[in-house]
Amino acid sequence: MPTKAAALKYDKAKGEAPKVIASGKGEIARKIIQKAEEFHIPLFANEALVNSLVELEIDHQIPAELYQGVVEVFIWLMKNEKKYKDK
Repeated sequence: MPTKAAALKYDKAKGEAPKVIASGKGEIARKIIQKAEEFHIPLFANEALVNSLVELEIDHQIPAELYQGVVEVFIWLMKNEKKYKDK
């Protein structure tokens, strides 16, 4: 199965839904993952969600049907950031 990855951006101040800012399969996915690792960005794995995200256009807001999955990512990220800050 090919590797897939998607990067999201959320600007709370704008009050808009998160956007996909990068996505891809295979070598592009590996480069997205590598760049995240270089900048110590935590990686979240959810096959069903990434399968949906890689089909979206870059710089477009995610559709409402993906909100629940993306909310889980952001909750996980906030918990991990708190753990990191507490160390």
